[in-house]
Amino acid sequence: MASKAPTAKAKAWILFDRIVALAAPGGQHSNPWVLEAGVLRYEPDFATLSQLLGVPLFLKANTQSGVPALAMDVWLSYELRRAGFGRDQVWPRPVNPRILPAPVAALLDALPADLAKQVQKRMEAKTAIKGATSSAASILGKNYLKQVDVIMTDWATGPELLISTKRMDSSYGKNAPNRVEESYGDAKNLRLRHPLAALGFMFGLRSDILTKEVLTAEWLFDLLAKLGQEDDAYHATGLVLMEYGGEAAKDDSGEDESSGLPEPGPEPEDEDAAPVLLPVSEVDQAIAQLPKVTIRSDATPPELAPGRFMATMITKVLGATPVNMHKEARQRRASPQRATSSSQV
Repeated sequence: MASKAPTAKAKAWILFDRIVALAAPGGQHSNPWVLEAGVLRYEPDFATLSQLLGVPLFLKANTQSGVPALAMDVWLSYELRRAGFGRDQVWPRPVNPRILPAPVAALLDALPADLAKQVQKRMEAKTAIKGATSSAASILGKNYLKQVDVIMTDWATGPELLISTKRMDSSYGKNAPNRVEESYGDAKNLRLRHPLAALGFMFGLRSDILTKEVLTAEWLFDLLAKLGQEDDAYHATGLVLMEYGGEAAKDDSGEDESSGLPEPGPEPEDEDAAPVLLPVSEVDQAIAQLPKVTIRSDATPPELAPGRFMATMITKVLGATPVNMHKEARQRRASPQRATSSSQV
């Protein structure tokens, strides 16, 4: 029986993982905290974000594939590792399995080296192992399960950080109200069950909205900012304005993706298939051909700036935990770098 062709998401993961690995050689991440004129700020790695956002364009992956939004999830988890949180703490991880519960990670560390290597190899060969690892994370809110895009959680602490992401590259006037309504409902659902978790929402938006639908852009920016100011909604909201040439890939159905309320019970897992494997040279060649994506920080409202978003979320996590937890993240924030030229692209 012929094997199935790899999905767009499977192809994307190998590019995402390589981009992130190149951005942190040997697993060593740069410190995002910068002290400038006595003011501490978080400086995102926009160069890496631009590369990640180029992957769905390169693959011509449509919205229904999940790849366009996944690019932002990968970047946010990468930024949290830059902030000092562990590779296994932040999901999605930069390798398979994307969701690895802390007890499983602890078990791996405790196994003899040879056995641990065998188990690790088996886990990395699958997107998910039922009952042990997963390709996506669903969290029970007040009333229903919600798949959360970027997450930090452990059985001992409960959820510490929950970030939802959405992306929109066209049909702004038609789709924006639905996106905001869904996001507001998600915030209420999660915040009411997990009041101590840092709850955030990051919105990816193609920058041509600034010229094609000016009034929609103004309305959307205002509403996104307000979502991050209410006591019972998000602690922070952020905006990534993406500028790129050509057309975004269209949905196969010709319709916008629909979220709506999930079906009762756990959300379905991705098919348990082996990840795509390619020679590093081929992956690097593909990365060199990625379309250019510019992050329009100049047109992003200050209250929605990604740097502000990250700083707020990290500060919330650290403020809600004892000082003997997340030591690396605390050390990085306490030892900021000197201000350099902006990394914005």
